[in-house]
Amino acid sequence: MAKLYFYYSAMNAGKTTTLLQSAHNYRERGMRVAILTPRLDDRAGVGRVASRIGLSAEAIAFDRDDDLLDCVRVLGAGENVPRIDCVLVDEAQFLTRAQVWQLSEVVDALRIPVLCYGLRTDFRGELFEGSQYLL
Repeated sequence: MAKLYFYYSAMNAGKTTTLLQSAHNYRERGMRVAILTPRLDDRAGVGRVASRIGLSAEAIAFDRDDDLLDCVRVLGAGENVPRIDCVLVDEAQFLTRAQVWQLSEVVDALRIPVLCYGLRTDFRGELFEGSQYLL
């Protein structure tokens, strides 16, 4: 049974490293992973996820108005393209309420596990929108 997970911790705690390790573990078993990251996080370049220890991977950059359910459907729909086995989301605090619901539909309708990594609160202790709805 697929589930939606939210892993949150402080800055510099290794969330992206853990995401990349998860991607490696899925791929090592011959499974196909989709890594998603907000377009506004361009520290490593748009469409790239990178940890501070030097690990990195290509990712699909999304905007606030993108439908992530449609995105995952398109990724797994090619004629010679295998099914997506897992969706990994970096910087999940930047998701919108609608995108969190779309990811829950990826889990429920497509039966694909979704692992989200991000911050819970900002420097004032206020929840980010994406974090609020993931919790």
